[in-house]
Amino acid sequence: TGRVDPQHPRVCGHSGRVLDVKWNPFNDHCIASCSEDCTVKIWDIPVCGVQQNLTKARKTLIGHSRRVALIEWHPTAENLLLSSAYDYKVLLWDVSQVGAVLRCPVRVVLMPIYHRYPSDTLLLSVSFNNDGSRLAVTSKDRRVRVLDPRTGKILQVSSSKSHRASKVLYIGGLKMLLSTGSSPWNHRQIVLWDPDDLSEPLYEEDLDGSAGVLFPFYDPDTHMLYLAGKGDGNIRYYELSTEKPYINFLTEHRSLLPQKGLGVMPKRGLDVNTCEVFRFYRLIAIKDLVEPLSMIVPRKESGIFQEDLYPMTAGNQAAMTAQEWLLGINRDPVLMSLKPGTRVANPYPETPAEKGLVRQLSSLRFQAVGAVTRRDLDFMEEAFLEEQLAYQDAKYPREVSDLSGWQPDETQIPLWTYCCTPHCCEPAERPPPTTESELLQAFYRQQDEIRGLREQLNHKDVRITQLELEIKNTRNNMRATF
Repeated sequence: TGRVDPQHPRVCGHSGRVLDVKWNPFNDHCIASCSEDCTVKIWDIPVCGVQQNLTKARKTLIGHSRRVALIEWHPTAENLLLSSAYDYKVLLWDVSQVGAVLRCPVRVVLMPIYHRYPSDTLLLSVSFNNDGSRLAVTSKDRRVRVLDPRTGKILQVSSSKSHRASKVLYIGGLKMLLSTGSSPWNHRQIVLWDPDDLSEPLYEEDLDGSAGVLFPFYDPDTHMLYLAGKGDGNIRYYELSTEKPYINFLTEHRSLLPQKGLGVMPKRGLDVNTCEVFRFYRLIAIKDLVEPLSMIVPRKESGIFQEDLYPMTAGNQAAMTAQEWLLGINRDPVLMSLKPGTRVANPYPETPAEKGLVRQLSSLRFQAVGAVTRRDLDFMEEAFLEEQLAYQDAKYPREVSDLSGWQPDETQIPLWTYCCTPHCCEPAERPPPTTESELLQAFYRQQDEIRGLREQLNHKDVRITQLELEIKNTRNNMRATF
């Protein structure tokens, strides 16, 4: 806590703005990030913290030709990452594959048809169900879709007449979908759906007339739903149930400082001794502040593990490998107990031996951190960084900006079907220029487009002047007539 040094080391390997960051649910020292530079990067965060700027990623995923807006880890399969970009492609990556640069995804979930596609298929939000066998998405046409992430087949599509969805979330354990968005009268709205039938919503509620996007967060252990709006200073709490009216408002947290975004601590990182059931990290832009906000259930006796507040919850062990999931296997998350000193055996067969070895090394590192001196700690950190940078400095087969090596998976039939109309189509996608001549051609083309736009603006100003003169003459004639 406290003010961060402006020269504090950072993870700064992207050449464009970072649009999304996700921590690996099965590795506390691994994060994925996506950026406007059209790439997704996988980073190894040192156990002892970032001691110097990290500019080289462990993996660079190159498969998109436009900026990547969304990434999401699979909830039960290890090393499986989903990415969605402004080229209207949704790709699945196995980040355990060999190589520092991955150009071919293991599965193409969605891709454009005939290189012409409406902008309405741009994804705004994605959410896996409990075992990762279904994927719920919202897109720019403000509809909710449920699809099979293995094949891309669309199973359900909602109607956009009564609800324009922006965010969607699977409600684990209750077999429901929740979406936030706006009504036809531009009121912020929350809607509950049956994921097997999106023809009609189960429940609708208008909240207010604000314009900020509502971010939903759900705790399956306590059946609590938290709604936080972008630009708001409050967070609403609800309790969900399987009986009508399905959702009950409890109370809300109010603050004078508006939040721009929020992050959530995993359940295994909460303080069970103080009955903490949820923890937010509010990004407050006006003060350059990240504010921790804990949700605590008041109990008379503190320091005692409360069994009713902390049932078995999803842990940090994967239920299967990425290849097992791709073959069609579905498994629920591996559960763990939050009670200190309790260990629950994994009910599924162990994944490859390398995984167990990595876990042993990770546990040894944690044990060593508390037992070694500062000198040994520095030596361990230096060795870890050298090991991390060893394969980062390997020469790439091509430049990162060269996208010609990636070919879409033609064996996967694009199943996101729609009708293209002239007013909603964009030209065929083009990879970034790779040579100086192509860059000059793009520059001259943009100059011609800018020149044409300026001529249109000049003509617009002349036309506005003519209309103003006509209105003035008409008014003078009317006055003369009276």
